[in-house]
Amino acid sequence: MLDALRNAYRLPDLRNKLLITGLILVVYQFAAHVPVVGVDRQALAALLEGQSGGLVGVLNLLSGGAVRNFSVIANGVYPYITASIIFQLLVPIIPQLEAIQREPGGQERIQRYTYYLAIPMAILQAVGQINIFGALGGQPIIPGFGSDLLLTVSVLTTMTAGTMFAIWLGELITEQGIGNGISIIIFSGIVAQAPGNLGNLLFNSTQPIYNLILFIIITVVSVVGIIVIQEGVRRIPVQYGKRVRGNKQYGGASAHIPMRVNPVGMIPLIFAQSIITFPAIIANIFPPGPLGDSITQTFGSQQGLAYWGTFFLLVVGFTFFYADIMVTNQALAENLQRNGGFIPGIRPGKRTEEYILRVTRRITLVGALFLGIVAVMPGIIDFLNRLLFPTEAVSGQAGNAALVVSGSGLIIVVGVVIDTMRQLEAQLVMRNYEGFLR
Repeated sequence: MLDALRNAYRLPDLRNKLLITGLILVVYQFAAHVPVVGVDRQALAALLEGQSGGLVGVLNLLSGGAVRNFSVIANGVYPYITASIIFQLLVPIIPQLEAIQREPGGQERIQRYTYYLAIPMAILQAVGQINIFGALGGQPIIPGFGSDLLLTVSVLTTMTAGTMFAIWLGELITEQGIGNGISIIIFSGIVAQAPGNLGNLLFNSTQPIYNLILFIIITVVSVVGIIVIQEGVRRIPVQYGKRVRGNKQYGGASAHIPMRVNPVGMIPLIFAQSIITFPAIIANIFPPGPLGDSITQTFGSQQGLAYWGTFFLLVVGFTFFYADIMVTNQALAENLQRNGGFIPGIRPGKRTEEYILRVTRRITLVGALFLGIVAVMPGIIDFLNRLLFPTEAVSGQAGNAALVVSGSGLIIVVGVVIDTMRQLEAQLVMRNYEGFLR
């Protein structure tokens, strides 16, 4: 990996891409420290101290510290992710959208509609986030929000603009830099907060040695497991029929279809993390009541069996959902039949499609369960801490080693690093081939 980075830095165009990516991430971190007008700093500090391990802590981790300052990009890029989820669910259902996607330039139109939908999603998330923080902290973090029209419009406008600015930075990385821009934006937020969270774990906890050992074990086991699952492949054998043209014989070769154990990477975790915050956001839009308070407490503080069970099911469900979409969009059975290929023992066409989908679902089960377990690791560690230290206050980042970099955050970090290194390697191989041909 170090050799690949060194070789990439020697090439002027790749060096420029890396520098552009780094510069954009620095700009994002600067924007994360520009606060929204009217924020009560004392109320925000009290909220962060009391809810460091709940929704507030997770949002702060994934936004690169933007929530800690309640900056203009406190929403992060999650409104865009939510809009993407909505369109990916609607396109197969609504024939008009499916027809748009299939026509030339249709994907760009769907992408443009996603940007448009991200604007109301950003407004909705801003309102819900401010109300949730006020409910969890016991006092409003922006006094006058909702009653002062000018203040309310200013806050919603700046937070929505900040979200679109963060999305634009992500797209700029995708076009001018290296890697998937939105994923790298989230990756930078996680990495930027990890050192501070580790220091908080070691110096503010009642069991620093235990927490340090547990953090090392969780990190090593999770990283190794993530790499094994991400790189795990099931090879489906493929045989190509022989064809004779003139005096030459074509085909007859053997190949395979590589089916990954986790074909969708960290996308299910990012989407599940976005969706899991929605119940608390929606509950705080409506007038307060017992049901709304219960939902806010469960999904806002991110504690209890209901929250972790829902999060686990969302991760597993999104993994299967996106694996099915990916296999369907690739049209493997149709491409095999068109090129004279077939899977031994399986009829071409519909039978081949069903067989590939069945194999995909079977091997995806392992990847989905692994992603789900890693995602709920903070809940498992919190339960373990309560058993080992029932008389001590061990909640929050100061008492939970899995919250230094949450399970979902760790998968995102490893997945982004692997994807980025693959893109660098592809760029290096392409340039080596070009040099060889010359």
